[in-house]
Amino acid sequence: MSNSLDYWPEPIVHVRSLSESGITQIPSRYVKPLPDRPEPFSGFDLELNIPVIDLGGASGGWSKATLGRISEACRDWGFFQVVNHGVDPGIMREMRAKWREFFHLPEEVKAEYSNNPCTYEGYGSRLGVEKGAALDWSDYYFLHYLPHFLRDPMKWPSQPSLCRELIMEYSEQVVGLCSRLMKVLSINLGLPEDYIQEAFGSGDVGACLRANFYPKCPQPDLTLGLSSHSDPGGLTILLPDENVPGLQVRKGDRWITVKPIPDAFIVNIGDQMQVLSNAHYKSVEHRVIVNSGKERVSLAYFYNPRGDILIKPAEELVTGDQPALYQPMTFNEYRLYIRTKGPRGKSQVEALKSPR
Repeated sequence: MSNSLDYWPEPIVHVRSLSESGITQIPSRYVKPLPDRPEPFSGFDLELNIPVIDLGGASGGWSKATLGRISEACRDWGFFQVVNHGVDPGIMREMRAKWREFFHLPEEVKAEYSNNPCTYEGYGSRLGVEKGAALDWSDYYFLHYLPHFLRDPMKWPSQPSLCRELIMEYSEQVVGLCSRLMKVLSINLGLPEDYIQEAFGSGDVGACLRANFYPKCPQPDLTLGLSSHSDPGGLTILLPDENVPGLQVRKGDRWITVKPIPDAFIVNIGDQMQVLSNAHYKSVEHRVIVNSGKERVSLAYFYNPRGDILIKPAEELVTGDQPALYQPMTFNEYRLYIRTKGPRGKSQVEALKSPR
């Protein structure tokens, strides 16, 4: 009998083809329940938005004040933007442009890279394998950079030209930023600077890219580009669309639309970091809205533990007053949930809490 993750339960319909078909109403599969529908975007909240932190370049020799701002953002928001991060802005812009060009290629060209739910690697349009599940208004391309044995540039797009070379260069720089941030996150927890990196597998961490494409939508008030979820991995580095807002972060009972800053990355804490920090750091629900007038492209880089390593609260952060909040689990076991169920708020990490 075939494993349920070997195939999609229904034929895949790519959202860009729906968007360009001239429909004026979205199919019912994309319509969200009333409580999950977004309010029309009416502008940015100028008084409440995620922190913006200047990293002062690529050296990583950041001041105590910078470390403090990162610590506060990880504990209070789970999200922050970074500028002067050391990644070449020209490469960032070129990556966005190349991926936009890819998603505009004919469907028969992109179909050569169609994915399956076992690895998600390649071109796809859905998360989760539950038959009849509600769908999100987006297409994507998922690929592995680390560990090395999973990296296969032949599975990366050969079009547009020089795309593979650009992915390699961009990945090297973003992974370097991740490794510098891991040291800061360790230090801010009172741990040795290499603690989290080693807990994640040292040189065998996982690093993967998901390029997201959110086509124009005739009824953006009824659907989402990506449903509410927290990221299952360790750390996410998002290169947003500079011109089209879309990412919303939950703050209390409100959804805050993030205002992208030119040449900045948006950094967010994942579930594995929440577990390892024993909830000193918080992964936070977020979602993506779409609009009727403009398409949107973003690039999410996920920095994750090696799949077979047990992730649990650091012993140094477990005390009588603060016992271990989560049961040990490998990342391979953990991410099977979202690959099966799709994005579902914070339900997964909450289910991992230790019984009392």
